[in-house]
Amino acid sequence: MVIPMLFYHGCRSPYPYSLCWLDEFAEPAIARKIYSSAFPLVDITVVPDDEIMQHRKMALLELIQKHIRQRDLLGLVDQIVSLLVTGNTNDRQLKALFNYVLQTGDAQRFRAFIGEIAERAPQEKEKLMTIADRLREEGAMQGKHEEALRIAQEMLDKRVSYDGDPTFTRRSYRAKPLIL
Repeated sequence: MVIPMLFYHGCRSPYPYSLCWLDEFAEPAIARKIYSSAFPLVDITVVPDDEIMQHRKMALLELIQKHIRQRDLLGLVDQIVSLLVTGNTNDRQLKALFNYVLQTGDAQRFRAFIGEIAERAPQEKEKLMTIADRLREEGAMQGKHEEALRIAQEMLDKRVSYDGDPTFTRRSYRAKPLIL
């Protein structure tokens, strides 16, 4: 349950305005109508793929959201290639698609999926691989960051001060004198 609360510290005291948050809208009557009824639902799981393909700029992400739980995404390759070829996608959408597939699936499935798209859309292959490489680099950087945090936490847990001991970092560092 969400309980709305207004914390006021304005110049005029006591609080001089309505306590109904809907009154704060430019069109309070419209706000009351919108926020006092059931919200609209788009259940993408029941929308036919042919209809999704007509949604142009939204089609790519709608299609993958509908089918992401399928074990084999390769069945979507033709539709995705069609969207790429017609120019209904941009780099941001492709990156979002790749991120989504990576987060919800496994790396093997991702590689096969992207590889198949690149094979069937050779004119887009360089762009696809560039985005995939960027995501891989971001993942590697994220992994390094997580490892650094793990090491720092382990050192804190064991109350160890860093003095060049390679126990945690698995590396040995020696301080070199500064020569001016």
